[in-house]
Amino acid sequence: MTKKAVVLYSGGLDSTTCLAIAKEEGFAPYAMSFAYGQRHTAELEVAKANARTMGAAEHLVVEFDLRKVGGSALTADITVPKEGVGDDIPVTYVPARNTIFLSFALGWAEVLGAFDIFIGVNALDYSGYPDCRPEYIAAFEAMANLATRAGVEGAGRFAIHAPLIRLTKGEIIRKGLALGVDYGRTHSCYDPTPEGLSCGLCDSCRLRLKGFAEAGVPDPVKYADKF
Repeated sequence: MTKKAVVLYSGGLDSTTCLAIAKEEGFAPYAMSFAYGQRHTAELEVAKANARTMGAAEHLVVEFDLRKVGGSALTADITVPKEGVGDDIPVTYVPARNTIFLSFALGWAEVLGAFDIFIGVNALDYSGYPDCRPEYIAAFEAMANLATRAGVEGAGRFAIHAPLIRLTKGEIIRKGLALGVDYGRTHSCYDPTPEGLSCGLCDSCRLRLKGFAEAGVPDPVKYADKF
């Protein structure tokens, strides 16, 4: 029987590539997305429209509202920076977001009888978020095996897979293309236009465009502007 894996799937470039990798490694991917009050809901709509097409056995959308917490340009009335990727943790960092996401994924994995969770974090071409680092992934994996009934009773050992964590954005894109990923069905922008066009200037757009340039292929999505 095919093993199940929960895959955090935002509809973006990295998570879509991660979904394809999980499928290629022989897992049945159970995609999990989040409607958390993010300003870039265009990405979520892409996820809803394409999860099954991209290979998900099932797609679950979890709803909660991080606007009540705030503290991020993605969940509060804070301007999304457009000056380029800096050295400091940017205001687009959402406090504890990956910890929240992985906790939901861990709960669903227990219910599904799955012991594998995939997350598309990257520690090379990224905005410097602390919850994208290898040591964070290792710490969450250790916690998952301490904090669950399945882990304590020895039903299996949870593994957090972060297959993109040490790849450049260009390498991620080349990997995805080799697996047949249609990047025209992804969305990465933090501050899209009302029509859903990517802004081309936020950190996420800049990293995406840089990756396609490094991969030597055109980005199939449309932009309102480009740096």
